[in-house]
Amino acid sequence: MTAHRSTPTSTPDDERAHRGGTPATSADAAAGTEHVPSKRPWNRLAGPYGHPFHPVVVTLPIGAFVTSLLFDLGARLELVDAVGAAFAAAWLLVIGVVGAVVAGILGGMDLATIPDGTSASRTAVTHAAVNTVATALLGFSAGIRFLQGGLDEVSDLAFGLSVAGVLVLGLGGWLGGRLAYTFGVRVARERDQDAAYRPR
Repeated sequence: MTAHRSTPTSTPDDERAHRGGTPATSADAAAGTEHVPSKRPWNRLAGPYGHPFHPVVVTLPIGAFVTSLLFDLGARLELVDAVGAAFAAAWLLVIGVVGAVVAGILGGMDLATIPDGTSASRTAVTHAAVNTVATALLGFSAGIRFLQGGLDEVSDLAFGLSVAGVLVLGLGGWLGGRLAYTFGVRVARERDQDAAYRPR
């Protein structure tokens, strides 16, 4: 199924309705419009306005992947029970991959609201691509462990893939932060920010 990506359009009447009669912010004036459609959820599964589910769900795979790598380090350096740590690391990778797939679906819903040809859309597509690569690397690391027929040790290849995957995941997370905190994707409309920061 191909998601429809909406392009915001507005009329003077729409502007007044969206702003609730309040003066335009400098950001609004520069853009000529509030990107209201890109702030609204694509559907209910994406989460309500101001509280998208994608940034919440991503904490599960990120936590699982990073913790898995920590268990790998503990096992290889013999800081903890190596067999138990290797077993836990493998299953944390599985949990992380499942969580990443769910997060990716939710992220795709948010991507569908961003107008094409914008900095936000290019960053979002790059974010999605980078995280897909990270998930693939970590998924391969998990696959190698299970295909080896034993989860009691961490091979050099599996460990290397996990390290690479977590590093790439860090880049994806940075891009995700840019989408949320710089571009405000699915987080805040300009008029709401203006009202929140106006002295009363």
